Amino acid sequence: MTVAARERTGFVVYGLLLAVVVASIFPLYWSFVVSSKDNSALGETTPPLVPGGNLIENVERVFGTVDFWLAMQNSLIVAGTVTVSNVLLSSMAGFAFARLRFPGRDSLFLVVIGTAMVPAQLGVIPLYLVVGELGWYGRLEAVIVPGLVGAFSVFWMRQACEEAIPGELLDAGRVDGCSTARLFWNVAMPAIRPQAAVLGMLTFMTAWNDFFWPLIVLDPNAHPTVQVALSRLASGYFTDYSLMLTAATIGVLPVIVLFILLARKVVDGVMRGAPRA
Repeated sequence: MTVAARERTGFVVYGLLLAVVVASIFPLYWSFVVSSKDNSALGETTPPLVPGGNLIENVERVFGTVDFWLAMQNSLIVAGTVTVSNVLLSSMAGFAFARLRFPGRDSLFLVVIGTAMVPAQLGVIPLYLVVGELGWYGRLEAVIVPGLVGAFSVFWMRQACEEAIPGELLDAGRVDGCSTARLFWNVAMPAIRPQAAVLGMLTFMTAWNDFFWPLIVLDPNAHPTVQVALSRLASGYFTDYSLMLTAATIGVLPVIVLFILLARKVVDGVMRGAPRA
């Protein structure tokens, strides 16, 4: 391939990447623009693309209409607890399935994977009955406990342990007198940290954006989450889009902050899973 052809190919590739970036960022920017306007501006013939001056007023209206601080706090508790639990428990299970030998290991792993094939909607009624028997209805435990560990998380960390932890390294640790717990904590965890960061990011986003289950088991007045609070803002005969998108913009900020903090680890984890030439 000539130099000119490589330059043209690079120009096309970077142009496509730029288009993907713009298409990904534009919905967030549009939400910010709408959150800084009032509803009258949204009815104009030409859609507004420049932020207005009503952002502070709309933010005050959000926190005055619903208890959004409480919703943010509840979502942070739920998403944070579920994320930490999934990363830790799934790493332990993935390490066991990948690098330990015990009777029934493969059959048990197939059972774990099989649970991922069952639609979540089928378990709503039994899970609701269990929550009622435990007295957790209307409490955050009803949202946290069912999500403490998942089949996808276990599968993800098992694959990470198989690819990132050589068996010879574990054998050397055993020769040096390391217990299984020390092998996991001092050898396995540092090796799978990038993949754990990716899992943490995905788990946090899933728990933060969950709407269906919290709507069923939580009291929207006493223990709302961000998504439930957004649904309350969107209900009624008249939808105040500037108010609703202001709340949505505020609600997405923790996810953006987490991604910024974990960006390097997330990219590293994704690249480790990419095929090698």
